[in-house]
Amino acid sequence: MKEAIKEVIQSGKAVLGLEFGSTRIKAVLVDENHQPVAMGAWDWENRLEDHIWTYSLEDIWKGLQGCYKSLAEDVWEKYGVKVTKLAAMGFSGMMHGYMPFDAAGELLTPFRTWRNTMTGEACRKLVPVFQFNIPQRWSIAHLYQAILSGEEHVDKIAYFTTLAGYIHWKLSGEKVLGVGEASGMFPIDSSACDYDAKMIAQFDQLVEERKLGWKLRDILPRVLRAGEKAGVLTAEGARLLDPEGNLEAGIPMCPPEGDAGTGMVATNSVRMRTGNVSAGTSIFSMVVTEQALSGVHEEIDMVTTPDGSPVAMVHCNNCTSDLNAWVNLFEEFGGKCGVKQDKNELYAMLYQEALTADADCGGLMAYNYFSGEPVTGLDEGRPMFVRTPDAKFSLANFMRSHLYSAMAALKIGNDILLKEEQVQVDSLTGHGGLFKTPVVGQRFMAAAMNTPVTVMDTASEGGAWGMAVLAAYMVEKAEEENLPDYLSDRIFAGQTGVTIAPEPEDVQGFDAFIEKYKSTLPAEKAAVEGLRS
Repeated sequence: MKEAIKEVIQSGKAVLGLEFGSTRIKAVLVDENHQPVAMGAWDWENRLEDHIWTYSLEDIWKGLQGCYKSLAEDVWEKYGVKVTKLAAMGFSGMMHGYMPFDAAGELLTPFRTWRNTMTGEACRKLVPVFQFNIPQRWSIAHLYQAILSGEEHVDKIAYFTTLAGYIHWKLSGEKVLGVGEASGMFPIDSSACDYDAKMIAQFDQLVEERKLGWKLRDILPRVLRAGEKAGVLTAEGARLLDPEGNLEAGIPMCPPEGDAGTGMVATNSVRMRTGNVSAGTSIFSMVVTEQALSGVHEEIDMVTTPDGSPVAMVHCNNCTSDLNAWVNLFEEFGGKCGVKQDKNELYAMLYQEALTADADCGGLMAYNYFSGEPVTGLDEGRPMFVRTPDAKFSLANFMRSHLYSAMAALKIGNDILLKEEQVQVDSLTGHGGLFKTPVVGQRFMAAAMNTPVTVMDTASEGGAWGMAVLAAYMVEKAEEENLPDYLSDRIFAGQTGVTIAPEPEDVQGFDAFIEKYKSTLPAEKAAVEGLRS
């Protein structure tokens, strides 16, 4: 087996996927059976500079090279060979954000990530013009906000893109994006698999009097769908990725995608009436819809799959950060008592305890807002826990309230989608840290969504693996073979998982919790105002 993998790598038949997450950059090398044979990683963290969440260009390139070097070292240690050729490669990253460049290719302002909630004015003006929800993190919101704010760099823009688009451009010379990633920059017309032409014209008209010297389409990346060719690794790109000089130029590159798209691929959730929930530092759900929604909902973003199908996305900035903080507190308390416990075992014990709680958390209420939460109208967050004097204050109810809180904003958005819009969902796949402990997160998510939730046995390799699969699809697909069929027939055939259906008592309990959650939101908003640093 080892010799066979060695031959695949030496002969250039392996495929590389690399993804920039918010706290970790991860690379996965897969063989001809799409199985991971080597991995690399690089930890990094965004920083708050001048009230803007950002990563520097130095951070980006140091992270890319460090992650790739980690992968190359893993290959060497396991197989004793160097990576010189690949069948295909692809790069993905956190969706949205803002990276504007001038005609010389110089970045005009520090990279503004998805995490920033500074574009409220732009969104309030764009939504009624487009009759389409534009969230604060979208690239077009950042661009329009910069125009409204009179930022000096705006008239110098020759191109703007996302993190994944930037990496792909520098490695291939091609200013392109996969349609899923492009749908987080500007609304997409799924029938044309391109930016919505009517909205492009509306935007140009909206800013016409400012005489900026450019039209919107001229500065946007070109849109490609999954399976299309997006250029090759240039000699300069090869040196950027692998400064040691082992990697050869000419490797085919697939369209760069966003982490939402790679998550859909990694969970086989690109077919209509399927969906997935990714739950970690942030939480979001993606449901592939059969048709457009009947109205505009600020809680729901309309994006696309990597092959252009419409997707209703509910994205929430906060998920497990507050949960993790409480687990750390319990760990510290245990240490003071002379009890040293494995962190994974501590999580499992606390999560399992939540299963014994009251279905409605017994009168306990928690808000997990480390940062702003646009779904519930908050520009900043203050983690908060509150209870009535006669509440059933137990460890079980405490943990369940925090697990519910991690999913609460997501549930608010999906209640609109599933109850008001009557969108039909046949299956949901869960992935991410919230589902690492068996059953617990999965059961509560099934209650929140009132839909069966599956966690695959393989617990896939995540977004980097999904990106590698998209790169493989580009070079392997048969004529007319669509992405849903490729995934079902070639990637996930024979794979199984554990499915948990919603329990009526949990559904009713979560519904009761969420009504109190919404009625108590003014207290959370007051905490934001009253506790300013």
